[in-house]
Amino acid sequence: MRPTHLGGSAVEVTPLALGCAGLGNLYQPVTDEAALATVAAAWDAGIRTFDTAPHYGLGLSERRLGAALRDRPRDTYTVSTKVGRLLVPDPEGDRGDDLANGFAVPATHRRVWDFSADGVSRSLEASLDRLGLDRIDVALLHDPDDHAEQALREAYPALERLRGEGVVGAVGIGMNQSALPARFLRETDIDVVLLAGRYTLLDQDGLAELLPEAAARGRSVVIGGVFNSGLLTAPRPGATYDYAPAPQPVLDRALRLLEVTERHGVPLRAAALRFPFGHPAVVSVLTGARSAEEVRDTVEQLRRPIPDALWDELRAEGLLAEGTPVPVSTPSKEPS
Repeated sequence: MRPTHLGGSAVEVTPLALGCAGLGNLYQPVTDEAALATVAAAWDAGIRTFDTAPHYGLGLSERRLGAALRDRPRDTYTVSTKVGRLLVPDPEGDRGDDLANGFAVPATHRRVWDFSADGVSRSLEASLDRLGLDRIDVALLHDPDDHAEQALREAYPALERLRGEGVVGAVGIGMNQSALPARFLRETDIDVVLLAGRYTLLDQDGLAELLPEAAARGRSVVIGGVFNSGLLTAPRPGATYDYAPAPQPVLDRALRLLEVTERHGVPLRAAALRFPFGHPAVVSVLTGARSAEEVRDTVEQLRRPIPDALWDELRAEGLLAEGTPVPVSTPSKEPS
């Protein structure tokens, strides 16, 4: 997979990146063996970009990712992790689990929001230890929705300083909303935005402000959540959207998308994967997986040819607004 630089940094990412929340037992347990096999399958497919966070399984995702990459040449892959949640030991937590936060792990720690400069340094130091790495390639501010001012005044300057010192290669913000990341693009010198769920076939909120801002400033956007919590893999009653049961109007729209893609002989998930690459600011799509089979299916779907007529019909049906950028038939960012 041909890599692309993030913003003005020297950090490279592949068009497809592996999101590692699943390695942290997102919703259900994953064995150590399955986690290792998932990363190995991604590597075999040419994926060299891996995204994790302390939040994912209370550090389990970072530990498993580090173990899976331990014997790989360090200069051949990119790891991003996140800051904003410190993990604090909870002596009584191992009596229960962390499923209230989405992860099937013992609740041995609790998360403490901290976007201070000291919190950034402590978070990255702990992540390096869990990953077993000597450096972090990309450090992202993680969901500072309720901590915007502290993240701007304290956390971002700390990341900027660490980038200048070479401790991290690129800095950015990761959120499932577009307004605050757009503000960071205007007011800071971040390299990248990880935007989850807000630039998909179902939701193009990011197109209004964030994506044009990134393109104008020469900054990069990585798109996560292209399946909108699974709805765009198999739309049906009971499917989830933004981690909750899909509202009926959203489900109806997803079913209409499915009808169009099926008429063109294209799986809906293939169109969902390809769609974000139509925008020039998008350099990578980040998808999660909990097994080698899921990785291989994702790679296969991304490589499927998609006719221009499919995008034309989506516009004609009112499922994509006029002017929404779409990929060409053989996009330059397609895996080689």
